[in-house]
Amino acid sequence: MSTMPQAEVCEMASLVDYQDGSIVSRVIVKGESGNVTLFAFWQDQELSEHTAPFDALVHVLDGEAEIRIAGRAYRLQSGEAILMPANQLHAVKAIKRFKMLLTMIRA
Repeated sequence: MSTMPQAEVCEMASLVDYQDGSIVSRVIVKGESGNVTLFAFWQDQELSEHTAPFDALVHVLDGEAEIRIAGRAYRLQSGEAILMPANQLHAVKAIKRFKMLLTMIRA
């Protein structure tokens, strides 16, 4: 399943909008091998610490975020990415409002 236009060039960050005081998400592609989801975080919004059974690639498209993995904090800005390993505690917080593309790889 895909909610993104096929065979069409898109500005990824424009496919999800910021909402005051909230986290907004939009599934772009969902399949058996994984899914791709866009997120827009308002400043200071966060996803609390949790684990996932699969590796997840976070690519920051706009703004600035703190990604915590196994107790270590990483600051990412637009254009930067980090791989969150499977089964390790991680959390996401908006330092400034930011957008990210999350690719979950089921392997």
